[in-house]
Amino acid sequence: MKISVTKDVFPLAQVFTIARGSRTEAVVLRVEIEEDGFTGRGECVPYARYNETVESVTAQIEGLKTPLTREELQTALEAGAARNAVDCALWDLEAKKAGVPVWQLAGISKPTPEITAYTLSLDTPEKMEAQAAENSARPLLKTKLGGGIEDIARIEAVRRGAPDSRIIVDANEGWTADVYREMAPVLVRLGVEMVEQPLPASDDEALLEIERVLPVCADESCHDRESLPALKGKYDMVNIKLDKTGGLTEALKLREAALAAGYKVMVGCMVGSSLAMAPAVLVASGAAVVDLDGPLLLAEDRNHPLEYDDKFVFPPQSELWG
Repeated sequence: MKISVTKDVFPLAQVFTIARGSRTEAVVLRVEIEEDGFTGRGECVPYARYNETVESVTAQIEGLKTPLTREELQTALEAGAARNAVDCALWDLEAKKAGVPVWQLAGISKPTPEITAYTLSLDTPEKMEAQAAENSARPLLKTKLGGGIEDIARIEAVRRGAPDSRIIVDANEGWTADVYREMAPVLVRLGVEMVEQPLPASDDEALLEIERVLPVCADESCHDRESLPALKGKYDMVNIKLDKTGGLTEALKLREAALAAGYKVMVGCMVGSSLAMAPAVLVASGAAVVDLDGPLLLAEDRNHPLEYDDKFVFPPQSELWG
């Protein structure tokens, strides 16, 4: 067994801004695992919010001892980007060697097309209204907020631009408890269905004292199954991202545990290519919210990319993954 890791850079179709900053490209790591003439692939996005860099994640992957099974990987690396890319590559390798799709190996239902959110970048109200109008035919829009006093004007502008779309909001830890109290009635009035991570993960105890007049989803506060006990009473939904769970293996277990604990499930992504989204499509089956639009934000994608239309993300072709 041979493991290799390569940095790939994908330019974005336009500048992408959230509460923490802006970017013009997606920097990802592609892992390839070769064994017995077969090659499995996976992708991850090192994320500074979780103290990850391209260099640190690469070092974690290159430090693994081979041969390696998925079961061994779960204890060899902690949950995070490095384990995600390797875990997904091992699933892909196993599927190719067995000649059956990953969903069969995992014992889950065959993936079907899922309605995916399309993300509107944080900007001025005028520009966000234009973004919304341009994508108003899409059934679900995810609106980035967390940018200060203009947030009310921003979400009102988005609703004007897309009067018929379902809307969810992502504050990326950019609010305080007082801002949430001010924003929540506005969001309810505009028909927003959910707000994602309004408060910093380090300060989310305040959610225990706040009346949640619309569902609140944990993103930065939820990584893997070990996160669930601390979410009780604060959140109504959890956002499962493979770069947080450390791969498909833990993502499937987190989905099961979250549903058993009474949470609704959202399946999300970092900004990456179709190779990163493909395993997440398997987790997305039956989720309350699917947000796997990463490739739609890129100026170019990988060969054999995922298929998207104005509503759906479709399951991957075997040439891509799985």
